[in-house]
Amino acid sequence: MPGTNLTRDEAATRAALLDVTSYSIDLDLTTGAAPDSPGTFGSTTTIRFTCSEPGAETFADLVDATIHEITLNGEPVDPATAYVDNRIALSGLAADNELVVKADCTYSRTGEGLHRFVDPADDRVYLYSQFEVPDARRVYTTFEQPDLKAPFTFRVTAPSHWKVVSNAPTPTPEEIGGGTAVWSFPATKPMSTYITALVAGEYHEVLDTYEGRHGDIPLGHYCRQSLVEHMDTEELVKLTRQGFAFFEELFDYPYPFGKYDQLYVPEYNMGAMENAGCVTLRDEYLPRSRQDRSFYEFRAEVILHEMAHMWFGDLVTMRWWDDLWLNESFAEWACYHAAVEATEFEESWTGFTNARKNWAYRQDQLPSTHPIAADNVDLRAVEVNFDGITYAKGASVLKQLVAWVGLDNFVEGIRGYFKDFEYSNSEFSDLLAALEKASGRELDSWAREWLQTSGVNTLAPEFELAADGTYTSFSVRQSAHPDHPTLRRHRLGIGLYDAVPDSGGNGRLVRRTSLEIDVDGELTEVAALVGQKQPDLLLLNEGDLAYAKIRLDERSLETVVAGLGTLEDSLARALCWGAAWDMTRDAEMSATDFVQLVLSAIGAETDAFGVSRIPSYGAQAVSTFSAPANRAALKATWEQGLRTLLEQAEAGSDHQLSFVRAYAAAAHGDEALSTLEGLLDGSVSFAGLAVDTDLRWTLLTALARAGRADADRIAAELERDNTISGQEHAAAARAARPTAEAKAEAWEAAMVRDDIANETQRSIVLAFQQHGQDEVLAPYVEKYLAAADTMWEEKGTQRASTALEYIFPRPLAGQELLDRVDAWLESSPANPAAKRYVHEGRADVARALAAQAKDAEQRS
Repeated sequence: MPGTNLTRDEAATRAALLDVTSYSIDLDLTTGAAPDSPGTFGSTTTIRFTCSEPGAETFADLVDATIHEITLNGEPVDPATAYVDNRIALSGLAADNELVVKADCTYSRTGEGLHRFVDPADDRVYLYSQFEVPDARRVYTTFEQPDLKAPFTFRVTAPSHWKVVSNAPTPTPEEIGGGTAVWSFPATKPMSTYITALVAGEYHEVLDTYEGRHGDIPLGHYCRQSLVEHMDTEELVKLTRQGFAFFEELFDYPYPFGKYDQLYVPEYNMGAMENAGCVTLRDEYLPRSRQDRSFYEFRAEVILHEMAHMWFGDLVTMRWWDDLWLNESFAEWACYHAAVEATEFEESWTGFTNARKNWAYRQDQLPSTHPIAADNVDLRAVEVNFDGITYAKGASVLKQLVAWVGLDNFVEGIRGYFKDFEYSNSEFSDLLAALEKASGRELDSWAREWLQTSGVNTLAPEFELAADGTYTSFSVRQSAHPDHPTLRRHRLGIGLYDAVPDSGGNGRLVRRTSLEIDVDGELTEVAALVGQKQPDLLLLNEGDLAYAKIRLDERSLETVVAGLGTLEDSLARALCWGAAWDMTRDAEMSATDFVQLVLSAIGAETDAFGVSRIPSYGAQAVSTFSAPANRAALKATWEQGLRTLLEQAEAGSDHQLSFVRAYAAAAHGDEALSTLEGLLDGSVSFAGLAVDTDLRWTLLTALARAGRADADRIAAELERDNTISGQEHAAAARAARPTAEAKAEAWEAAMVRDDIANETQRSIVLAFQQHGQDEVLAPYVEKYLAAADTMWEEKGTQRASTALEYIFPRPLAGQELLDRVDAWLESSPANPAAKRYVHEGRADVARALAAQAKDAEQRS
């Protein structure tokens, strides 16, 4: 959209010129709603600001608005000439200025700006704002950049029976007649535009209080009326209290924003958003159906992540989006640290290794990888960098930094940092200086090594053995991809595990000893292991201190494949799972061997994320990394193996739930599909397994994918579950069907139409590309590439990024696809952000072909 791409240089110029004193924002939510379109609302903004160079000119931001009146310092400004390309030109500024803009702004159906949702369950209306990165300017007139902080005063006119929540404590509404009321909020603390918020509608409200070490903090929890029975408020309040108790002590700084509301909202693009004192979270975190422990563990981590942002991000805010990583990486590290120390999820770092860290490793090996501290020259660059580098790699590296400087020194440094920069803006160099002061360590070289370079290193053991099986030499070899050749310093644990018979005569893997070393350069000798007997399992990165891929030597890999389930330590198992998966992705271990590993060991896995996530890696090995000539046999092995795991799982256990989901995803043979039919109609059952609403959709979508559920059957299921979740599931099931008509309908909804909500679009594109549907998917290679030419400009960041990432034709992986995509990348005029997703899809295809060749070699 013209005029929306603010550059870093423009922001710096404006920040040097202006100091914002206050915002007063008057929103009228009683006008402009339309039944068949998002509609509009009234927005009047008064900004008071100073200018260091009287007579200068600048601009304010307002997107997709109809402006009725602009007044600058009491003088009218003609909107027809001043409002161009979503910017309001301001000239002849005084030392002290007042800008008033009266406009109608547009409700969103894309989760950007002020999203309007009508619940199909009861026709109630719900609004919520989402402003990060640059979307406050869709709701009120702004200087849209994080370093122009100011206090905000909101005045909201809305139906009197609504709840209205913002960053400041909610006032008693003033009735003005006709079923309408006005909420006049007090002024906030100084904050950036992107963390201001408004949530309004017929929300259910539960209020509570946390009695903190620095005083009481009012708590609010909110959800749609149709989800009241699913909001487990007692558990949510417990987690909130645990988080505040931990963070207020850890940071030694009182919670800065008075009250703390958490609002569960529909059709949300993100997991959650750290609006100051007004956190919004996707309402899928209030599950309608049974979920496993990993769901609740991750939900706790999301809640703690957003709470950590109240200090790191909201109290102290990055000057510009170059330091986006620091906001997110810190909150990511802090939420796992808090989960382990303050909640029941004491092994959360194991889940981090099994899930989030694998996300980082994958992202860091794509052609779109970037340094953790990315060079975000403009908003377009920022918007595509909410990725595994920014979150999970950054958190992994911060975890290393904590180990490097020591936890006590790290905490001392951030405590000083919060006090020095409260309610203002900073850069990473300011945090680094605080940590250097606390720890006495020089950290500039560490920052250059880890934050300003891209790529992941691989660490592998190299050794020689004597005739008696002892090491005569031992070294750790570090390597890097030639495109990103940096070799880094790593703090590395090494564990030696032996197979030991237990009292029942069964073997188990027991750690004999471990040590920690510093790896530096290409080859690091480990003299301490010379003379040690070679273990059955040699595990590099014991304790998961390092951010690096690790390799298993031949004997260790054999041990893992044969007996990973006998390794008692969950974090050690996670490292083995990760090593095996990395080796499979890198075509060093065959897909067939990885599948056998999963089937043999997943039943004994205890980590919740391991149980829920690792079967998806196995499924990818079957469908993508197996040699085409081997695939049918491996699919049958995988399907039957999951059936056996399902039958053997404890009744009502998380294992049972994970395995039935995986079995449904794998089902393709007549017996398996008939089992899914039986689970749906009740003629088949497994003790302890409840076929509830969400599981019904899982089963039905699997049948739709196989051509056993048509549009009428999907519609009948939707009648049972006429909710927004049901509508999204139904859209996915329709898109999964293996017919040309189904694909055409799905393509039109996800890629062409503009009236489909973002979460429904996401459901469609995630279900569109199905393995084994090559004939009906083949025409969409050219359709995808044609769409990628222009979609970024035509559909906007959110819709384009979702579609281009997930509807890439990965199931058609082959040399022909690779060649066609290469030709497109050479010739297409597409936006670089769009090309990023095509490059990533192309890299996945190339990786799949290499893995398939490895699997063919293994079986030949």
